[in-house]
Amino acid sequence: MAETSLRKEFSKGLIAQNAIFVLVVGLCPTLAVSASLKNAVAMGMAVIAVLACANCLVSVLRRFIPAQVRIPCFIVIIGSFVTMVEIIFKGELPPEINASLGIFIPLIVVNCIILYRAESFAYKNGIVRSLLDALGAGLGFALAICLLATVREVLGSGTIWGYPWTPTSWPVRYVPAAILVQAPGAFLVLGLLMGLFKWLRRKLTT
Repeated sequence: MAETSLRKEFSKGLIAQNAIFVLVVGLCPTLAVSASLKNAVAMGMAVIAVLACANCLVSVLRRFIPAQVRIPCFIVIIGSFVTMVEIIFKGELPPEINASLGIFIPLIVVNCIILYRAESFAYKNGIVRSLLDALGAGLGFALAICLLATVREVLGSGTIWGYPWTPTSWPVRYVPAAILVQAPGAFLVLGLLMGLFKWLRRKLTT
């Protein structure tokens, strides 16, 4: 029973409570950096790392954090881990990816996904459940933003991971739909994927 409960804590963030397709939170970085798969993977990794670390620390300190000031405390905790991730990214990632991510890594501090999980779950549960909840929610976000980025990059740029996906030997070259890597295209693809995700959930539950 306990193992089933722990598995449920992890899996709920993948589908039932997917941050992007179900809860519709954290859309600002999702739409902004999903024009390429490389950027999406980097953002997904950052969110998973910050979410897991923040959830664990909030869970450990929850008995010492007064309810009246819990939100400022959450922001301080999250901000500390975001700063660490930003420093690591600047030292390890290629400059062009850091430039593309821009302000959206520091903005993880006020990302609705992170604050929502800290407030609604980590502040009320133990460290193991909080860690599983964070990993599930973070992975669900990462998979969703990577799916969005894959569709936009493949159809909007004609590339995948920066490389052309159509062989040069093909007699007919694919002409990218440039609008998909622009802001209107981001909303269009997101809306279509949300509709597809909702349809698949219905199929799986009936």
